[in-house]
Amino acid sequence: MQLEIRPDPAEVGRARRWARSRLAGSGIEVDEPLAETLILLVSELVTNAVVHTGCPAVLRLSLPEAPQDSSTVRLEVADRSGRAPVPRCADGDATGGRGLALVDGLADRWGWTSEGAGKRIWCELDRGGEPDAAVTACGGGISAYEGFAYEAV
Repeated sequence: MQLEIRPDPAEVGRARRWARSRLAGSGIEVDEPLAETLILLVSELVTNAVVHTGCPAVLRLSLPEAPQDSSTVRLEVADRSGRAPVPRCADGDATGGRGLALVDGLADRWGWTSEGAGKRIWCELDRGGEPDAAVTACGGGISAYEGFAYEAV
């Protein structure tokens, strides 16, 4: 399943609604923690594509065909920008810059690949699994995860 995304911030809300509607019939309940995490990841990756590339993008979602405890959900956002995703360390007052740190902390796996003149950023969530992340405290309410910083709220 895929959704074409225009380079418009309003598309982020549309992408979240589209992803929620795709959960029906997948065996993933909309109030299940996996669903909530998936919607947050959709929001972060689509926001990055819309805000940082200024190019149209395609959101792809691979959901399980039947309810299974060990299934994997895959989310991909492909855009036409050749710029690599750059994780940033946001300070405590910054209103942005935490998106890839959230993806890194919430997804079981994530990465990106060049694709023609653009790129594809992907992440996967294992149903019933916990993220492998080991989070260490940095002080001041900020946590670090493999070199990324984000505020735990």
